[in-house]
Amino acid sequence: MYSLIFLALASLALSLVLTPAVKNLAWYLGIVDQPDQQRKFHGAPIPRLGGVAIFAAVIGAYGLLLIVRLSSGAIVWENLPLILRLLPALAIVFGIGLIDDIVSVRPWIRLAVEAVAATFAWIGGVHINAINGYSFSGTVVSFLVTVLWIVTCANAINLIDGVDGLAAGVGLFASITMLIAALLDHNFPMALAVVPLAGALLGFLRFNFTPASIFLGDCGSLTLGFLLGCFGALWSEKSTTLLGMTAPLMVLAIPLLDVGLAVVRRLLRGQPIFTADNSHIHHKLLSRGLTPRRLLLVIYAICAVGSAAALVLAINHYENRDFVLVLVCLAAWLGLQHLGYSEFGVAKRIVLGGTFRSVLSAQIALEAFEYEVRADMTLGQSWDMLCRTCPQFGFSGMVFDLDDVKRQWGISTGWQARIDFPGHGHISVWRDSGNLSEGAAGVLFIDCVSRTFREKLRKHGTGER
Repeated sequence: MYSLIFLALASLALSLVLTPAVKNLAWYLGIVDQPDQQRKFHGAPIPRLGGVAIFAAVIGAYGLLLIVRLSSGAIVWENLPLILRLLPALAIVFGIGLIDDIVSVRPWIRLAVEAVAATFAWIGGVHINAINGYSFSGTVVSFLVTVLWIVTCANAINLIDGVDGLAAGVGLFASITMLIAALLDHNFPMALAVVPLAGALLGFLRFNFTPASIFLGDCGSLTLGFLLGCFGALWSEKSTTLLGMTAPLMVLAIPLLDVGLAVVRRLLRGQPIFTADNSHIHHKLLSRGLTPRRLLLVIYAICAVGSAAALVLAINHYENRDFVLVLVCLAAWLGLQHLGYSEFGVAKRIVLGGTFRSVLSAQIALEAFEYEVRADMTLGQSWDMLCRTCPQFGFSGMVFDLDDVKRQWGISTGWQARIDFPGHGHISVWRDSGNLSEGAAGVLFIDCVSRTFREKLRKHGTGER
């Protein structure tokens, strides 16, 4: 116990001393985060190498423990082979984060390097060997699940690092929760691994809490998430299921939920996954009028509740586990409703409201129409095809005036969409302004008509009627 206290105090003291020094170094080197008033609202440039101070404080605390030769120093020496095997992985992820802070790295390159670092961690002994009672120890599945977990944790902390003190505070809650859980389980080596990180983060928050004078930077947020992912994977080895990782899973609920929402949200919008936006959880809370300080208190409170629930489950040997997990999922769902993500509401209406079926049906009809019109049809035959297809997309009338073919069908009331074909004429379609059916599909139909007939007229000219 004295050794744990020593590690905590040593890393705390080193963090308090090293953070100002790193801040001054970052200022001198010009490695600062510039405000842009779009996603970065701090009033002045802020140094962003805080991860260097945390990394150095953790390593320095271990070094001091070995020098003073307290009783736990022997445990560190006993686990030194594992620590040495993990150092390459930690160095790789810290290095790519540091490079990204200095010169910026493309997201896909950074993700690939993170996967390489996670692979080194797996080779070094960080394994997830089972999920929900299904064991896959030493298999390719174990490798893939472990790498996915570690990379997800690293990016989850990185993405949530958008408000002063948020990522460091969430990491502190996770570290303290894992420390308490390790002590309850009499897992002293695990406690030794976690306590320096907790001490370093506590010292760093002295300078990172809003208003921050230094940021974690990518070297800090990626390394922090990577470490927590590794600790969680190592923790899972003490359980027969992934739910042995309940403590880090619950306390990291906010960043893990945020990264999941970011991926799904961007996929629904058809945007690249790594495109930055202003729709993260902290952005949504800020847009609802919360100040940065109140936002931190809200997130910290959620982390505290998650930590308490995880520790209660650990103490009770995961009794009533399913009930607690259902409550957590229900709370997350209610929170999402409050945040008001429009993408998910639209997706829900599309899937459950019949829109998906109508869009699918419309797409099939469009492909059939395009295929027929592009075939060897005369303009007169194309007119007949238009007359059969228009009602499927909610149109009540049409005027067809191309070359020498002039036809009209239906009722010409409501609003009109006119498609001009210079040198040939035009096609106009009419729609009742009160008709709300097939609205989106109607736009697709107009675009399809324009594209298909332009191609047909370009290929065949006026010789084919």
